[in-house]
Amino acid sequence: MADTLEKIVALVDGSEYSHSVCDHAAWVASKIGGHVVVAHILGRREAKADRSGNIGLGARTKLMEDLAALDEERAKLNQVRGRAILEDAEARIAAAGVSVSTVLRQGDLLAELATLAADAELVVIGKRGEAADFAKLHLGSNVERVVRSCEKPILVTSRAFKPVESFALAFDGGASSLKAADHVANAKLFQGLPGQVVTVGPQTAEAKQKLDGAAALLSGAGLEVTASFVDGQPETAIAGLVGDDGADMLVMGAYGHSRVRSLIIGSTTTEMVRSAHVPLLLFR
Repeated sequence: MADTLEKIVALVDGSEYSHSVCDHAAWVASKIGGHVVVAHILGRREAKADRSGNIGLGARTKLMEDLAALDEERAKLNQVRGRAILEDAEARIAAAGVSVSTVLRQGDLLAELATLAADAELVVIGKRGEAADFAKLHLGSNVERVVRSCEKPILVTSRAFKPVESFALAFDGGASSLKAADHVANAKLFQGLPGQVVTVGPQTAEAKQKLDGAAALLSGAGLEVTASFVDGQPETAIAGLVGDDGADMLVMGAYGHSRVRSLIIGSTTTEMVRSAHVPLLLFR
């Protein structure tokens, strides 16, 4: 991989979202001149409970030996499946003319991702759909954990890739949305894309000053953007910015409030990840 290529980490798990992750990662790489590292992370094998009951010692020993052999065989199959998933992903991304390599890891998802993403520009992850089966839960169920823990921007993909021709930045003036605005202004990814910067809530003098500042930052970077206020609840108002009649990508800060407060009253970030039908680029 050339030193000049930006590193993009794409997490795949073999679900139908894996193709979307590959397509979005390839699109990002083609826009910014990047190299995609496709990663499949096998979770730690869970300890098996002793269900041998009151059977004799010899029989119990034989049973445990059989269970250990089954565990070993299952681990081998998971390795084979993981390599197959990565080969498929590598071929799909390479077909788009993008530099790509693969990594198969075993361990805690967040710990392994922290290592992989340390020198990355972006992490791409799929989300679980409403009708997903258990196989799709492995990665999708961890989206919130990944977004909360990873210091890098996270691109959460929609179910299928669609060319991104515009973006919306949900801006509340907080630290994470300021980080998002700065990234948009300086990233090659958004060059040539029209955008809108939107604040949900009343148009106070302070809020207008912050919104105008964000819009000026993007305009100064050569982006064509509009700025506006919208009324309503954040989840509903933000959802109205994207989709069939709106922007093709939503950019926003993630989890601006404390985790405890989010658990009590819910989180705009979690709701948008769950309900939005466009890719979301999230910043902590």
